[in-house]
Amino acid sequence: MKQQTLKENLVYNRKLKGYTQDELSERSNVAVRTIQRIEKGNVQPHLQTLKLLAEGLEVKVEDLLIIDNPNEEVIKRKWMLLLHGSPFFGLIIPLGNVLFPLFLWISKAEDNKIYDAHGRAVINFHCTLNLLLILSLLLFFPFPGINFFGTGAVFLFGIIFSIKNLMSALSSHTYFYPLSIPFLKPKAV
Repeated sequence: MKQQTLKENLVYNRKLKGYTQDELSERSNVAVRTIQRIEKGNVQPHLQTLKLLAEGLEVKVEDLLIIDNPNEEVIKRKWMLLLHGSPFFGLIIPLGNVLFPLFLWISKAEDNKIYDAHGRAVINFHCTLNLLLILSLLLFFPFPGINFFGTGAVFLFGIIFSIKNLMSALSSHTYFYPLSIPFLKPKAV
């Protein structure tokens, strides 16, 4: 069964009471424009705004905003931090940038499709980085000056995109790992 969203719950409860947006605004002391933006799904209101709307509609806040598990978002952020942050162990332990995310991915991939997708992306990116580092060392071994810049460029590229994706995964659950070879392909549905 599909979970109702905040905007759907607000519209439903407002119409159930027979209130217009203007009437709800008067009853709740929330601006009409704010109510319109919430009902369109353009904004995520503050808890205080939700409380005022619930009082104006004579319903509980839970009737507007249904929370299955309030700790779920915190748990998801922690796993995102681990998945995208664990490759930094590779700075201390050889191949740790692949092994740590691999172990995490194996343990969490079945729990949530988000962990599966993020884990695959992290592993693919760091496997690709390791391959590029090995190639840069082998190809430019006779030329130490070029080797230093080639290996350094790959290393810096990996650090920059790892930090960028760590921040992106924590804030919006998105990632972008360029030049990744898809060693681990997504499951066929």
